[in-house]
Amino acid sequence: MKNKLLEKKKYPAACEYCKHGRLSPDEESVLCIKKGLVAPDGKCMRYSYDPLKRRPKKPPMLQQADPSDFEL
Repeated sequence: MKNKLLEKKKYPAACEYCKHGRLSPDEESVLCIKKGLVAPDGKCMRYSYDPLKRRPKKPPMLQQADPSDFEL
């Protein structure tokens, strides 16, 4: 069932989301167990998607309420 949920949304393959890679402290490269130091948007044949590494999108900003909306 887990595989079916992930297949509905197509995520671009990137070393940043691979289970073999870890983001470096400067956040400009990825430290890969298999390939070494690689670019975050790169990928290799051993790519395996890890959904826990994906950062959620920021929520949209809410509009400010106008005081006239609350008058009777």
